[in-house]
Amino acid sequence: MSSQAEMTTGSVSQQLAGKYLTFKLQNESYGIAVLKIREIIQMQSITLVPQMPAFIKGVINLRGKIIPVIDLRIKFGLDQVADTERTCIIVVQVNLVGRPALQMGLIVDAVEEVTNLAAADIEGTPDFGAKLDTEYIMGMAKVKGVVKTLLDIDRIVGADTMQTLESMR
Repeated sequence: MSSQAEMTTGSVSQQLAGKYLTFKLQNESYGIAVLKIREIIQMQSITLVPQMPAFIKGVINLRGKIIPVIDLRIKFGLDQVADTERTCIIVVQVNLVGRPALQMGLIVDAVEEVTNLAAADIEGTPDFGAKLDTEYIMGMAKVKGVVKTLLDIDRIVGADTMQTLESMR
């Protein structure tokens, strides 16, 4: 790798270093920056909203505020499984350019831990050699021998999801 490429990779790792909440989907581990997390709540009844894409499960009432809920398994094209006692909703703050911040719930299989990732533990998104949409992946972290995919929640939700949610209002 050239020194320019190393500098770019190093600066990305430096920017990504920090605390992450890690969670499971299927058999894979993912992480979201702790600063994006508002709270973690147990699975609860979700009110369905007609004509939404399959990954938008509906809305919940969180202390008087209506919060849209996305099923990350469906969003990522993973197999559906029954909820367990560890299934929960991670409430995150989503920020998109030109729009007010929005709280949103993400259904995950299980929350793992909050971990502090050093720049040395993080690598950039690998080049898969194909035209795959990996914009929502910020990087890959190695934690105790396990690879965890670091997610950019703002890009996962994206403008298309926001337009769909705004049509609900």
